[in-house]
Amino acid sequence: MPTHRERHARRAAIVEQRVREQDDAPTEMRLDKWLWAARFFKTRGDSVQAIEQGKVRRDHDRCKPAQSVKVGDQYTVVRDQLTYNVEVTGLSEQRGPASAAALLYREPEESIAARKEIIALRKASMVNAPQWKGRPSKRQRRKIEDFLADS
Repeated sequence: MPTHRERHARRAAIVEQRVREQDDAPTEMRLDKWLWAARFFKTRGDSVQAIEQGKVRRDHDRCKPAQSVKVGDQYTVVRDQLTYNVEVTGLSEQRGPASAAALLYREPEESIAARKEIIALRKASMVNAPQWKGRPSKRQRRKIEDFLADS
């Protein structure tokens, strides 16, 4: 009997093969569905909400959830204050593993480098931030109450 990892790898290979087979793939699909299938958003509802908030743009223009996506289109997606500049390279009607989703778009090196730089700056700024581990102890709580009572 195959292990969980073997079953998962086999499923991933099947999905990747479907993505690569452009004969059966649709020529266009809805933008919200493509964002969901490409794993930019966890649900289609989240992708619709992001599109309506203007976080997804095509050639600097706002989009609608039902807008048609075709191979070769370029989009700018903002998620968690990080910008992804992507070009559509494939379409998929279903959401597959991350390895298959990565085949649906291509991102230039400049976009990846800019995003990594922002992440590094965020991590560097968190070094001096106070690190709280759960609730305060009884002793810490008493000190906080004494401090607040003095002010």
